[in-house]
Amino acid sequence: MDDDAVMAVFQENVGSLLDEFDVPPPSFRSMQGAFLSIDPDAGVLQTRFPILPGQLNPYGAMQGGMIAAAIDNTIGPLSMLYDPPNVTRRMEIKYSKPVTSEMKQIFVEARLLERKGSWIHFRADVRSAEGTLLARCFSKHWVLGPSRDEG
Repeated sequence: MDDDAVMAVFQENVGSLLDEFDVPPPSFRSMQGAFLSIDPDAGVLQTRFPILPGQLNPYGAMQGGMIAAAIDNTIGPLSMLYDPPNVTRRMEIKYSKPVTSEMKQIFVEARLLERKGSWIHFRADVRSAEGTLLARCFSKHWVLGPSRDEG
């Protein structure tokens, strides 16, 4: 699957609402992110982000905030399939291993955990190309306006 195929899934699932929003967001594009796959029925979106020189901390590892941005740039688009518009209310990230420039890229898989009223819960895993878990995030999104479940 490529970016165009993923965008077609967004168009199919979100319809005319997609015209109101900038998907993928400018921050996704500036980080040179790529959509890899999407499964709206399973609630899963996979992305890839290169590790860019401007994202490194003084130790040569990807800045934690840039990893958080990659996560948010994966969960955010996935969240649009369920209740747009919504915003990140809380993200809790546990970093497990440094993301070094030698890794070249990271892979993020976001997964819908639960929709309940005005809240949507997600989990995201950040992995290396070899599959090593680098970070895990739990995110809570707040639906702005009535939830699709509420009518």
